[in-house]
Amino acid sequence: MSRKSFVPGAALVAAAALAVGLAGCSDGSSTDGSATDAKSGDATSAVQSAEPGRYQTLPEACGLPSRSSLRSMLPGDGQQLSSAEAKKLYAGQADITYDTDRRVGCRWSRETTRGTRHLTLDIQRVVSYDAEVSDDDKAQGIYAGKQQDAQIPSDGSASPGTPPPSSAKPKGPTADGAASASGAPVAKDSKTGGGGNGTDDGKSSTTGKAADQASGKATPGTPEASTPGAAPSGSIAPRVLDDLGDAAFLNDKLVTADSGLHRDVTVVFRTSNVIVTLTYDQWSTDKSMVPDSQELQDKARSLAGELSDRLSE
Repeated sequence: MSRKSFVPGAALVAAAALAVGLAGCSDGSSTDGSATDAKSGDATSAVQSAEPGRYQTLPEACGLPSRSSLRSMLPGDGQQLSSAEAKKLYAGQADITYDTDRRVGCRWSRETTRGTRHLTLDIQRVVSYDAEVSDDDKAQGIYAGKQQDAQIPSDGSASPGTPPPSSAKPKGPTADGAASASGAPVAKDSKTGGGGNGTDDGKSSTTGKAADQASGKATPGTPEASTPGAAPSGSIAPRVLDDLGDAAFLNDKLVTADSGLHRDVTVVFRTSNVIVTLTYDQWSTDKSMVPDSQELQDKARSLAGELSDRLSE
């Protein structure tokens, strides 16, 4: 039996065919791999870094409120300040923080013969370390927690668990013949008369009955602090504020203690990734002189608007 002779040309043809087949297999693998890589790339591109917040730094807190606002919120009740005393009072006391780009604060207080007023300011810059959560969304979550803790309904109705306005009915008229919204005598400072537009020394020319009203003295028939803690009614109840920052609320509490009573008004608002908490309170050692809710709220709300504008500059 004769053997077939080796033909080089046939071998070359076979080798070429084998090479084509391998190339085809390689192309198929490459196509599958490319599809896998593209899919992986799509997943990566879908997880993009969330938008950073507007604020990367924070201002110096004690320098934010204007001098006129501080004079209005810290009346002297006739006490005259020297220039050195006024400078120290309105300069405030800065909070000690370890990162002034993340949190700053300041506090002011003024003591008079009829009580003490305190103003505190806390500013927090929120940073999200989650690539899928923006700084603004993170800040909104923190703000929402504060609103929930304060029991401020999103619809602006009275906080749950607080007595209805009818439970705080006054026993008689106040000095001007009208009951205050909280059922308590209206306590006004001699300097501001409830308006808050006075000078540093807080001098007043009110006399007689008007002086008694401005000083916050209870007149016959006015209720004493027999119902402290009663919720303010109407437009001064704790509520959501629609015209301040990106989100805001106001809380108002009247607290009684053995040494006296105090009303605390708090305004919290968010602008982008910054949350501002402003607390303004008035203490009174005389329980017959209940701090006026409307006055404190008006001044706190005015300062909050001022701060919002300053932060937006």
